[in-house]
Amino acid sequence: MTVEQILTAQECVRGSLTDELVFPQIVEKLAALGIERYHADYSRKENTYYLSCGDSVVVSVPHDDIETGVEFSKERVEDAIRQSQRGEHAYCEFVRKTMRAGCVGYFVQIAGRRAIYFGRNGETHVEMFPSQV
Repeated sequence: MTVEQILTAQECVRGSLTDELVFPQIVEKLAALGIERYHADYSRKENTYYLSCGDSVVVSVPHDDIETGVEFSKERVEDAIRQSQRGEHAYCEFVRKTMRAGCVGYFVQIAGRRAIYFGRNGETHVEMFPSQV
């Protein structure tokens, strides 16, 4: 990865944690530099950003320590997503809500325009990007 790609990935994490950047802005910044996908790992508190060639960079995401719910609730994950889309909470609150809903992380497929949320037992919820992203 280039220095610019690494710095942008770090900027996107920082911006999400400080509420300076929202999801559509993050996707736009990453796509503009050829980053095709990323994995948000709640357990490790890190995001891994990938290029199509396989190069990657890991960026720390120091969110709060939250106990992950045992049962994966697709409905509660969807509720948290909708609240984010309506601007009703910040990213850190999104993380708290989805973790309590049993989510251990998600993959964002930028070119595929979808995010895949998953639970500890392999449960998933696929969310297509809204048209404005």
